[in-house]
Order: sequence, then C-alpha cells, then structure tokens
Amino acid sequence: MLRVVTQGTEAKAELGRISQRLTDTQAQAEQVREILAQVQQRGDQALVDYTRQFDQQEFTPADFLVSGSQLDAAYQQVSPELLAAIRLAHKRITEFHQQRVPQTWVQFAPDGMVLGKRYTAVDRAGVYVPGGRAAYPSTVLMNCIPAKVAGVERVVMVTPPGAEGAVHPAVLVAAQECGVQEIYRIGGAQAIGALAFGTQTIPRVDVITGPGNVYVTLAKKQVYGRVGIDALAGPSEVLIIADETAQAPQVAADLLAQAEHDPLAAAILLTTDSTLAQAVVQQVAVQLEAHPRKLLTEKSIAHYGLVVVVESLAQAAELANDFAPEHLELAVAEPWELLPQIRHAGAIFLGHHTPEALGDYLAGPNHTLPTGGAARYSSALGVETFLKSTSIVSASLAALHQLGEAVVVLAETEGLHSHAESVRLRLKP
Repeated sequence: MLRVVTQGTEAKAELGRISQRLTDTQAQAEQVREILAQVQQRGDQALVDYTRQFDQQEFTPADFLVSGSQLDAAYQQVSPELLAAIRLAHKRITEFHQQRVPQTWVQFAPDGMVLGKRYTAVDRAGVYVPGGRAAYPSTVLMNCIPAKVAGVERVVMVTPPGAEGAVHPAVLVAAQECGVQEIYRIGGAQAIGALAFGTQTIPRVDVITGPGNVYVTLAKKQVYGRVGIDALAGPSEVLIIADETAQAPQVAADLLAQAEHDPLAAAILLTTDSTLAQAVVQQVAVQLEAHPRKLLTEKSIAHYGLVVVVESLAQAAELANDFAPEHLELAVAEPWELLPQIRHAGAIFLGHHTPEALGDYLAGPNHTLPTGGAARYSSALGVETFLKSTSIVSASLAALHQLGEAVVVLAETEGLHSHAESVRLRLKP
C-alpha cells in the first residue's frame, strides 16, 4: 500500500530515506575486488570459471563471442512489429544525439595567438547490457547509438547469457541495427573486468557504459581511473508532480512503471490535491491485482512508494529539487510554467500526455540517467561520454613577447626555474 504523508518535515525525512536506499556492503566490495583481480591475472580462464559459477554455463573462450550465424538467426526470431519498433527507436535516438555532437573550433586572435578545442572519440567503448532472465533492447540502443554517433570505431558489447546460454534475439537485433556485431556472452563484475583489463579474447576498452546490478556498479566504481565510465547507476526512480487536472489511473500506471523495475525502485507522487492522492492510492492497488510482476512491484511500492500532499506547486518543486530524481513528470495544467522552478532532474516529462515510458524507449533523449540524487551534478549519457576534448594552442613570436614576461613572473613565483627559462630563452633577441 502506498503511504500518504501531509507534513513537510515528514515528507523531507521520507524522501531522504528513499534517496539513500542503496548501500553496498564491504563484503560485496571485497568480492568484486577479488573477481577483478582474478580477471586481470588469469584472463579468459577466470571468465570461464565465473561463467560456470554465476551463470551455470560451460563455456570455452571461443563460446563467448556471439557467432555470425546467431546474429543472422536473430532477425528470424523477432516479429515484424518488434523490428519496426526497434528501427523507429533507432532513428529517433540517432537524430537526437546527432544534434549534440560538439564541433572542433579554432580562434585566431589579432596578436597572433591561436586557441581552440578539438574533439575526438575514444578508440574503443564497452557497453554492458543486463540480461539473463530479461531482455533490454532499449539499453542497447541508448548506449550504442551515442557511441556510434560520437565516432567510436570499435564498440564492444557484453551481456549475460540466458538460461540456455543464448542472448535474447531482440538484443542481438538492436545491436546490429546500431552497427555493433562484437557481442560477448559474459556478465557481472567479471565482464566489467574483462573490458577494463582486456583478456586473450576480449579487448580492453577506454570507456564502459551501461547499467547493471550492485556487483556491476561496484566493478565500474573500482575500475574507474583505468577506464572512463558513464555513471554509477542505482535503482530507478520517478517523481511525479501533479495537480487536480491529473488523472489518477494514469498517475498510478506511471508510478507502477517504475516500481516494476526492481524491488529497490522508487515511485513518488507530490500533489496539491488530496482527493487525487487517495484516488492514486486506490488505483495502484487495483492495477496491482493482476500485475504480471506483482510480488516484485508490491515490494517496491511498500518500501519506496510515497505520496506527499503539498500546499503548493512551489513546495513540490523544492522537494523535487532536494530529491533530484532520475525521472520527473510534471502532470499539471501548465507544466511549462512550472519548469523554470525545476533545477535538478535527470529527465523532465511535461504534461499529461508524456509518460516517462515514452522516454524509456524512443522519444529521443537518452534513458541512461543519474540516480540517487546525482542529477544535482551530472547529466544523461550522451555523445559527450565517448568524446574527449584537447586544447589547441599556437603562439606567434609577437604573442609570446606580449605574454611571456607574465609567464616568467608566475613561474618564478612558483619556484619553477625551467618553466621561466623556457620562455625567457625565446624572448632573447
């Protein structure tokens, strides 16, 4: 049952509790550290051993790579409707990310100084796609497309094998639609280790992206610095701000759309209408009755579901900013008027006809978003994740004469003799 609170102090306390709902244990961190060490030391053999232990699959290193025949067969195993949906999503996501590619620039100053920024893609990117009992072609699209748009030459995908050792055909089709054919059937912290260190079979990459369970997240945390990562993803969350114009069945469905992800997922409603609050609570119960993921979803709602009745939309906006949700829905009469009050959110969905699920699949913007309050300082995954900028500096002799004496003063102040001398020598007649 969804809990309803009406007091501001209680609401803040509950939102704080939910924000801190994921804490990894020292034991988990140590287990991940050992897995990564084994992969670094033993390479493919460690992957074989961990695949047997965690996925119950007897693979040899040659079995990790999905074969060309398996890739071809995947197209025969998906429906025409699914293929069309994947292609529509691919088109829209690609078009969005193409607008985000930064351009190299160079500026020529009258004094002979030339400054600029040059953007280049990393050589290799690794994409982790959760798997096993579920299939996430949307995760493939959201991670592989920006890498390809950024210009990454080699995109390597890893995903856990299913019960029969196979990868879901929808995942294989989505990867191929993105131009990715290097797909390895490994998962967990060991897959992150393989991408970070490289093995005899799997290449080392420069950046690793993609969500996973706590072990995958801890592995990404521990290899960061050796490779770049997108973010440390936590459980999914949605916060909905609604007024009296919102429809209870729609709001309830949007809350459950997050809750069905994971027992740790958070589903929060802030509303100015107490009647709507009670109607949403009732609708959640009704929609849960025949829910195919009822047990999991009920756990999420019971522990991390919340309805807060607020005095005003301004108060709702402030509570939302404090929480900094991954997904924020503005289910109000005038969402564009409320938007300027929102400072922190991973993605914002405006109006009654914009369910968060639209963004999950094919609106265009990326669905890999900051969680756990990280929207206060970080952004969605995008082409920038796979790009690096390099400064460009060129000075004429005139420019060096104009600026050099100041450089000498600063260098000598810091006690760096050769820094100063490298300029002073060039200033001599």
